[in-house]
Amino acid sequence: MWYFAWILGVGLASTVAILNGMWFEAREQRRAEAGR
Repeated sequence: MWYFAWILGVGLASTVAILNGMWFEAREQRRAEAGR
């Protein structure tokens, strides 16, 4: 059952990476709007 844990870990890591990218984009956009 190692593959179950592996798929779970890869899925979790991908989710964290996507959320991190979305958060970073939103932060940069807010910073650009505030700096205008």
